[in-house]
Amino acid sequence: MTNPSLLKPELGRYGVWTGGPVSPEQSAEIERLGYGAVWVGASPEAELSFVEPILERTENLTVATGIVNIWNAPADEVAASYHRIENAYPGRFLLGVGVGHPEHTQEYRKPYGALVGYLDELDDRHVPTSRRVIAALGPKVLQLAAQRSAGAHPYLTTPEHTGQARELVGASVFLAPEHKVVLTTDVEEARKLGRDSVGFYLGLSNYVNNWKRLGFTDSDVERPGSDRLIDAVIAHGTADAIAARLGEHLDAGADHVTIQVLGGPDALLPTLTELAAPLGLTAAG
Repeated sequence: MTNPSLLKPELGRYGVWTGGPVSPEQSAEIERLGYGAVWVGASPEAELSFVEPILERTENLTVATGIVNIWNAPADEVAASYHRIENAYPGRFLLGVGVGHPEHTQEYRKPYGALVGYLDELDDRHVPTSRRVIAALGPKVLQLAAQRSAGAHPYLTTPEHTGQARELVGASVFLAPEHKVVLTTDVEEARKLGRDSVGFYLGLSNYVNNWKRLGFTDSDVERPGSDRLIDAVIAHGTADAIAARLGEHLDAGADHVTIQVLGGPDALLPTLTELAAPLGLTAAG
């Protein structure tokens, strides 16, 4: 069962997911555009040394990890980093943790039990459940996220998955799905960029199994991925069309949608700038 006393993290409706730390200057512009959080992926190291420079350069932006990998970031070190950041910037850091992929982790054994043990260590080191989330796709880990954290951060999913997750975890649990975007009306270009990004995950059982639970077929999830699958997990088209697709996650029950811009580093800020108004964000200054 969920913990009804938990308050959901306040990150605004939209945040930005990046494959590694963004610069403090980029973060300041992201905040100015009205996005509420920067989620840093690529399994950052336990030291989390990139967080403070971003928080120092911004005023209200939240930094989240999407996600710290439990196999290569020891819980005691992560907890120490959490407390260091929290003491300096109270309430502006959200710790996302997850188990990664069995195909790419030599130590991968009984991932559910390992995740539970990791959460136990975070508890022992007084990392509050209200300031952590769990990468979750399937029902078992979604339920764990509801029980042992503020909520779930599903990656590479669809609004249909968001709706199913919301129904499963209940209204009090924070839900922050990620969705990839390509700002172009050239469908073939968008699908190429999408396949370049999604191809890696077509070889990972947890993602493939999740897509099959959503109704995608074996042929959809075979490399290089069907048009149907790519179009479902990569929003493309005009800024208005992309905003409408991202909004479907909110309509399905998401509290916060994390946007991953495809097309290389040079596409990040221009895309976020174009999306800001259709997303209903208000730029500061």
